[in-house]
Amino acid sequence: MSGGGILPLSLRGMGYAVGGVALLSDVTLNIPAGRRLIVMGPNGAGKSLFLRLCHGLIDPTSGQRLWADGLGRAKAQAMVFQRPVLLRRTVAANIDYPLGLAGLARAERAAKVAQTLERFGLRAMANQPARLLSGGQQQRLALARAWAMDPEILFLDEPTSALDPSATRIIEEMVAQFAQEGITIVMTTHNLGQARRLAQDVAFLHRGRLIEHQPAEQFFAGPQTPEAQAFLAGDLIW
Repeated sequence: MSGGGILPLSLRGMGYAVGGVALLSDVTLNIPAGRRLIVMGPNGAGKSLFLRLCHGLIDPTSGQRLWADGLGRAKAQAMVFQRPVLLRRTVAANIDYPLGLAGLARAERAAKVAQTLERFGLRAMANQPARLLSGGQQQRLALARAWAMDPEILFLDEPTSALDPSATRIIEEMVAQFAQEGITIVMTTHNLGQARRLAQDVAFLHRGRLIEHQPAEQFFAGPQTPEAQAFLAGDLIW
């Protein structure tokens, strides 16, 4: 894994509005290298929008998104969605295609594809159409494809929300392995158990605002805001 080039990511008053309506407002925090940040909050809080703004799929309409290298090079970051975006190609071709776009030579791509298939238990499926895989297998492929790109930071938007417990466990293990290799993780989840298992830091969003950001141990032991307290208690908040 290449180290440290684009991180930390600094958000300074970042916001996003459509037609004068603020969907995300005044978000300020740093995302340092090598941490697992879990983004939590009720439905509609702005979690997915937050990830898309960080990743650069869309640009903030206010404030700043500042990468350490000034660019946030696309090759140094990756994003995996709740429903993985897969090409109408084989499992192996789904891994190979972005490597080709990144400029890797054919032999180097072939070696990386083989390594990735082997590591993540996908070798037996290499020639199967990716879109015929189960939901858990598709998400595993999406994560494996992201890993093959050697990212410094990986954004994950509710990657297990549609999966059964067995598939969820496999995805969580992959995320933990990525973190052990030094990949920075920024992940949204509505699953409190999952957040407790994976988080080192927690960002809690409510109505488009960041109302808590602290180490996970402190957050789960004693959230500072009534909204976060209610959320952890299982209450419905709006």
